[in-house]
Amino acid sequence: MADSGLEKLNIQWFPGHMTKAGRMISANVANVDAVAEILDARIPMASRNPDIDTLAAGKPRLVILNRTDLADPKATALWREYFKGLGLAVLETDSKSGRGVGGFAGAVRGLLKELLAQRAAKGQATRALRVMVLGIPNVGKSTFINRVAGKKAAAVSDRPGVTRGRQWITVDRGLELLDTPGILWPRFDSQEVGELLAVTGAIKDDVLDRETLAANFLVRLASLYPDALRQRYKLDPEAGLAGWQLLEAAAKNRGFLAGRGEYDTERMSAVLLDEYRGGKLGRITLELPTEAVQ
Repeated sequence: MADSGLEKLNIQWFPGHMTKAGRMISANVANVDAVAEILDARIPMASRNPDIDTLAAGKPRLVILNRTDLADPKATALWREYFKGLGLAVLETDSKSGRGVGGFAGAVRGLLKELLAQRAAKGQATRALRVMVLGIPNVGKSTFINRVAGKKAAAVSDRPGVTRGRQWITVDRGLELLDTPGILWPRFDSQEVGELLAVTGAIKDDVLDRETLAANFLVRLASLYPDALRQRYKLDPEAGLAGWQLLEAAAKNRGFLAGRGEYDTERMSAVLLDEYRGGKLGRITLELPTEAVQ
């Protein structure tokens, strides 16, 4: 989506532990048989670490499209075919409810069937498969691992980057997972990527201008999902309003008053982002493969 009509949003985030995580992954990738990359199904390309191909070091890869319960199913189907076209295995999940997570072990064994056959021929059939699990902060990685392992194996938090250090988790006697800290690149070369990460909660709200984020998000919704704005906020996306005007109109329609005849756009911004993240606007995907490959 073009940046036309969007306000400039300053996003600067340089968490030191992200660089440390990248070094740890590089140091440990030789110890695993495959890499599982967890993405947010609403923003599959924006939620990928751009160094994943280098970090994975040629290992067989499984892409896990997580949070599919919040994503547009038609868009998810397009992304599934896109990643398969890249030669990657794909698994669709909703780690919060557990849907699809049960297929993980089978997907890994399918991905590594040649390795399993080689080990069986060598009398090593009982040797466990080892899979490194990667994902940027707040894509549901720890919740996914806990679902797969059937226990509280990894720390879970809504705060980006809560996972610390290296953790080996045993799924069953034939499968072990290496959990890693969430990793993000240290700068955002694209405002759109930064905004998509911020809208979905991968970046803490307190490090950016939430009202500008919300205003720009309304512009995107007016283009991609106009019916969601009509149904949820009684807005007319065809009126040609700027993002700030849409935000003010939404605050007015919700009755959010700030006093002296002004509307509380700060409160409306918080509500908008919370309702989107909670699925109250419907199943909405903010990226399509055709955009990702341009």
